[in-house]
Amino acid sequence: MAKQDYYEILGISKSASKAEIKKAYRKMAIKYHPDKNPGDTTAEEKFKLAAEAYEVLSDDNKKARYDQYGHAAFEGGAGAGGFGGGMNMEDIFSQFGDIFGGGFGGGFSGFGGGQRQARVKGSNMRIRVKLTLEEIAKGIEKKVKVRRKVQADGVRYKTCETCNGSGQVMRVTNTILGRMQTATTCNTCGGAGEVISSKPNGADAQGLIVKEETVSINIPAGVTEGVQLKVGGKGNDAPGKNSISGDLLVLIEEIPHEKLKREGTNIHYDLYINFSEAVLGTSKEIETLTGKVKIKIDTGTQSGKILRLKGKGLPSIESYGTGDFLIHINVWTPQELDKEQRSFFENMLENENFSPNPNKSDKSFFEKVKDMFS
Repeated sequence: MAKQDYYEILGISKSASKAEIKKAYRKMAIKYHPDKNPGDTTAEEKFKLAAEAYEVLSDDNKKARYDQYGHAAFEGGAGAGGFGGGMNMEDIFSQFGDIFGGGFGGGFSGFGGGQRQARVKGSNMRIRVKLTLEEIAKGIEKKVKVRRKVQADGVRYKTCETCNGSGQVMRVTNTILGRMQTATTCNTCGGAGEVISSKPNGADAQGLIVKEETVSINIPAGVTEGVQLKVGGKGNDAPGKNSISGDLLVLIEEIPHEKLKREGTNIHYDLYINFSEAVLGTSKEIETLTGKVKIKIDTGTQSGKILRLKGKGLPSIESYGTGDFLIHINVWTPQELDKEQRSFFENMLENENFSPNPNKSDKSFFEKVKDMFS
């Protein structure tokens, strides 16, 4: 099922400012907040969708990628749909709780009412993955080793005495409008509601150890340089029994190809042929991203001619089809001639058959460039 447009979800235009995006999200979040709609699964879904849209559109980098590629820009992360994909209630309140102000007590409630502790999320990790054009053309599952912080075996926790397990402390401030009560994260437990009572040797102050782990990353075909994917729950752990792990953010890097040049979904290849091949015609075997193909070079082929192999380029990350493989013909002119060769070409200088005589079907360089980009 196609995902709903993020701008439509928040009811804003693509030109909306950051303040307008935040205002639209806050309005929707308050309208569909769980405390105001207990037991309403439709409201819960709209609440999550609004948070997902805000997570992307409030970030300049994510917004730029979304504007260019749509939802496909964030596909491919194992166990998640990319940025914003698969957000749960804990994610939303841990990341955007400040959006609600003090209207809901700072934390979040269950559908039956009553404040409960917000779950603490671990920090995200970032890695770079380099891909060849061949890997980008087909899509690939990459297995990478990461060193992440995880909770050590044998760590024991007890309820934080400062916040009594809520993860928050209430503060009352006297203002000209009266007494205002706000909730802030507990400094003692960092919002976890728990503190360590005992931990094994080797664990840090938060009860965490560094562990190497192999993570599988599903990378979709057609990704571009700079696209960032998310593998949910494969970042660092956070302290506490009820905490959730951060995410692994994967930045895609493209390895330059020795012979091929990428232009969006199209691939460009320079093919050099000798003068005799251009005059007499020939056939050549070309290595494309999906295998070898045999092409025919017509008699009298001119240097600069472009042969187009439809659908032999890269797939679009937005599933808009596949690009083309463009072969640029370059006729190699000999730079050194023996006496017999020089004599032959000197005799051809006045030959009408060797005089340039382009017809209407022979396009100029600028026309070829225009065709190439159309």
